[in-house]
Amino acid sequence: MRAALAKCRITALGFAVALGTSASAEEAAPRVLSLGGSITEIVVALGEESRLVARDTTSTYPQSVQSLPDVGYLRALSPEGVLSVAPDLVLADADAGPPTAIEVLKAAGVAFHTMPNAFTPAGVVARIEAVAAALGRDAEGARLAATVRADLDRALSRAAALASRKRVLFVLSVQGGRVMAGGQGSAAEGIIALAGGENAAQGFDGYKPMTDEAIITAAPDVILMMAREGDLAIGDDDLLTQPALAQTPAAQNGAIVRMDGMFLLGFGPRTAAAADALYAAIYAAEP
Repeated sequence: MRAALAKCRITALGFAVALGTSASAEEAAPRVLSLGGSITEIVVALGEESRLVARDTTSTYPQSVQSLPDVGYLRALSPEGVLSVAPDLVLADADAGPPTAIEVLKAAGVAFHTMPNAFTPAGVVARIEAVAAALGRDAEGARLAATVRADLDRALSRAAALASRKRVLFVLSVQGGRVMAGGQGSAAEGIIALAGGENAAQGFDGYKPMTDEAIITAAPDVILMMAREGDLAIGDDDLLTQPALAQTPAAQNGAIVRMDGMFLLGFGPRTAAAADALYAAIYAAEP
């Protein structure tokens, strides 16, 4: 393993020399690689899209960034792929990896900044401020953070004013008859709370399979999912034929909500808008 890592480091360092990467580039940082959809959104919202030289697969908004080179999925990065776009500065989501790839990039002299990743209103503001600081755009960051904070505060106030909250179950996937759900501390729980809902998946952290008994006991009023296409799509039939889900109030009432994954779970500049859309979907029948 050590020999392989050493070989990869040598390869990465060769890329860095060939591409002119240097420590002094960190100060100017004219060439930015963004790893993480919400981070890319923040860079664009700060007016710095022209500095982006590449993106990762999760960075799809705004549409204009899709014309940039794609270095791959942020959790399965190749050091050679990243270095091939000659970034001076990498702004990365906390989920970026694998760790060996990040180690190689740092060893190659690339300025690598990992951004805060808390799924709360304060976390969104902290991420905006961190991206702005890394880009040397503190004033612009402060203005964007203030606007986003005000929108998030409005969402929080709306949620706090609700007399009762709908129970929402976020379903990440249904495979082999098992339901993978978003539990405590997840981005799914964070956005559900902002939209005035109560996360029905309790007793575990992150995204894990739920037993049939746990799903039936959770009794969600709404099932929330990411809108997907192709092989990743989960149709209503797939949900309603899952025995435990079929017994929930959500399934029986046809209360299934689908939203774009990055919009819903990104926790970037659009999070308040996502909370608004989810609130409207959850409480669509409310006066």
